[in-house]
Formats: sequence, structure tokens, C-alpha cells
Amino acid sequence: MLGIIIGIASVITITSVGESTKATMNKFISGFGKNRVALYVNYEEENQIDDNKYFTLEDVDYIKGKFKNQLAYISLSNGSVSTIKRGIKEQKVNFSGVDYNYIKELSTYKIIYGRDFQENDVIGRKKVTIVNREFAQALFGREDIVGEEITGTIDGETTTLKIIGVYNKEKTIFDSIGGGNQTDAYIPYTIAGSSTGYLDMKIAENLNSATESNKIKEFVTRYKQADPSTYKIQTLEEQAGMINQMLTMLSLGLGAIAAISLVVGGIGIMNIMLVSVTERTKEIGIRKSLGARKKDILLQFLIESIILSGAGGIIGTLIGLGLSNIATKFMNVDSTISVNAIITAVVFSFGVGIFFGLFPANKASNLDPIDALRYE
Repeated sequence: MLGIIIGIASVITITSVGESTKATMNKFISGFGKNRVALYVNYEEENQIDDNKYFTLEDVDYIKGKFKNQLAYISLSNGSVSTIKRGIKEQKVNFSGVDYNYIKELSTYKIIYGRDFQENDVIGRKKVTIVNREFAQALFGREDIVGEEITGTIDGETTTLKIIGVYNKEKTIFDSIGGGNQTDAYIPYTIAGSSTGYLDMKIAENLNSATESNKIKEFVTRYKQADPSTYKIQTLEEQAGMINQMLTMLSLGLGAIAAISLVVGGIGIMNIMLVSVTERTKEIGIRKSLGARKKDILLQFLIESIILSGAGGIIGTLIGLGLSNIATKFMNVDSTISVNAIITAVVFSFGVGIFFGLFPANKASNLDPIDALRYE
């Protein structure tokens, strides 16, 4: 029965953690808003790409003008990692260039002090930044640091930035994986760098992101006089689909490995039942001599086998739910119970009892009552 318990607990834990991770991942991705699209240089063709095929601030302005009715926003996606010092304190920061109202588009982000970027911040290339509350606490010892200035390296140059906002974001699985003491801060994309191979876009809510992004890609290809293979696009929905597919395959693979324990447990139950048949041979003989039919003996031992495996399945399910709850809390993901996995696992455990209990039960039912009564 131990094998059944371990197998069921493992399957439930792996499946529930996988489903919880998928749900949290989808929530994280959807937090970036609908119709998000990346247009980027196909780095697989890097050796054949000239520098003039990369995107500049002028390119962004031109594309924005041509597709003003289709684009909610578009910006260069540039970034710089810098170490900010204040007295004896220091904090590593990843500065990302974004368009105005970027934070407002993220459902998992919220400005708690100050304001979001405005259009004149971006167009005027103002040296301003929005930092997160962890950065504020680490470097200043308080959260409201609007109006303070910090100095960092942006696009290879030492730059002094004025803090215009402090944001907070919901904790996700990514906050538990790596990153060290690095935090994220945002600056207008117009000061983040003059050239990049990556554009961050958002298609208007009422339009189809795949259709419109393909139109933009075709226009950019003509505008840049590039080969059709120079640029690639990827929607947020495509990214979510790829991640979900990988997580599903991983869960299925690990679940299949864990299911081996169920087979081992089934063999264990069969051995227990065979021993039980041997020890209860005389009992079987007495029952048969009193009129018990072959199917009565078969059913008796089969039910005992099913009860053993079923009990193991129920115990394993409870243990699996407990372990998955602990694991999801440790991983900082939303706990999701996979009802289908629970039903499948429990039904499978009863099936194991029937399959591996059939041979011992059949052996018991076929015993000759006279030989059974003589057995010592």
C-alpha cells in the first residue's frame, strides 16, 4: 500500500503544482495587458543584418505616425543595469525604457506615490524615473521618495535621474527565482538608448493583434528595405501558449515517472493478497464446504484488494494536496487544485486494486475445498 500512497501523492503534487504554475504564469502574462506584441530582429540571421536594420527613435516616431489608429503605444525596448549608491548603501537596478502610461497598462503594477510617465516626459527626453518600493526602502529607508535624485549609468553615460513615482507590484513566481538584490526601474525610452533590435508595441483593444502586427511587420520590412526574414513578431498570446505547452509536457513527463510507483504498489498488493490466500486456505475450504460459490470467494478477495489500493489512493491524495499546498506557497504561486487529476488518480488506484487483485482472487476461488481443508 505504501507504493500506492507514494505514487498517488507524487502524481497529485506534480499535477497540482504544474496547474498552479500555469495559472500564475497566465495571470502574470495577462498582467501586461491584452494585444501586447514584440517586433524584433531575427538574431538567427545576425551575420547578414546591417546596423541600419536596427530600430532608432526616428523609426519609432515614423511607425507611430503611420499606425496611430492601430497602436495604443510603441517604444524601443532598451535597458541598462546600473549600481546606484547612496552613502554606504547600494542597489543594483535594471533601467528599462518605456512609453508614457506604461505602468497604467500593467494590471499587476500600481503607482503608490507620485505619477506615471506623461507624453511630454517621453517627447522631451526628460531624465526622470519610476522605481519600485523595494528600491526605495533599500536605499532611502522609506517608500515616498518622489523628488529625490539618483545617479546611474544609462546607455553608457552617467546620468542623474529625478524620481517622479514609486510603484508596487504583485509578487510572482519570478520574484522567487534568481535576481539577487536587483530591482526594476523605468525611464522614458527616448533616453534609454538610440538603437535596439526590439520594439515593444500594444495594438488597440478593438483590433486583432496578430493581423495588425503582421501589417506593421510588412511595413517595417519595406521601410527598412530588408529581407522578409529580417524581422519576427511574437504576440503575448503566443508566448503564453508556448509556456503552457512546455509546463504541460513537463507535468505529464514527471507524472508518468511518478506513476511507476503505482505499478510497484500494485505488485506489492498482489503479493500481500497471495500471502493472504495461502494463510487463509483452510478458511476458504470451510466456506466452500458450507456452500460458498466460486464467485463469492473471488469477490471477497477482490474487494479486499480494492479496499487496500483505494485506501492507499485516498491517503495519497490527501498527502499530495498537502504537499502541493506547501510547494505552491514556497514557489509563491497561486494554489490550484486539479480536480481531474484527483479523480483520475483515485480511479486509477481502484483500477490497480482490481488488476493486481484479480490473480490472487482467482487463485483463491479455484481452490479445491477438500485440499483446502487438509492444508496445514
